[in-house]
Amino acid sequence: MSDADATALLAVRLVLGTVMIVHGLNHWRGGGGIDGTARWFGGLDLRRPRLQAWLSVGTEVGAGTLLLLGLCTPLACAAVVSVMLVAGLLAHRRNSFFVFKDGYEYVLVLAVISLALAAWGPGDYAVDTAVGIEVTGWAGAGLAAGLAVAGTAGLLGAFWRPRRR
Repeated sequence: MSDADATALLAVRLVLGTVMIVHGLNHWRGGGGIDGTARWFGGLDLRRPRLQAWLSVGTEVGAGTLLLLGLCTPLACAAVVSVMLVAGLLAHRRNSFFVFKDGYEYVLVLAVISLALAAWGPGDYAVDTAVGIEVTGWAGAGLAAGLAVAGTAGLLGAFWRPRRR
């Protein structure tokens, strides 16, 4: 891997990881805090919204931290993709594409970048690489996509109860 490639992957991991950590912390401490996040999740027809709020915080901060370290990269990417799938399906899909209309543009970009990162691997400046546990290519992308879809389906199956409108 060239220095430019390794540095580019590091930049992607650092930005994506930071975005996820800050997003998770905002669900916990920003605006309405965990109670506001829980109310929002309840409005999306998710049962046990307070639990959902805490799961969201833990998933986003945890995945972001793993991405910063380059540790268990396909699993971290799967977590990001799953969070973005839930957000896209429940909160943004009905609002059209564009983010300025609260559409799914932003969550789509984060999900696709995460899948690409799972395929590319974490790069040379990562714990995965240092300890020899890199999973890249189709295996990394497949692992991330499969776990993301399974996690999303599990969450929606267990907690999403759409109201008749």
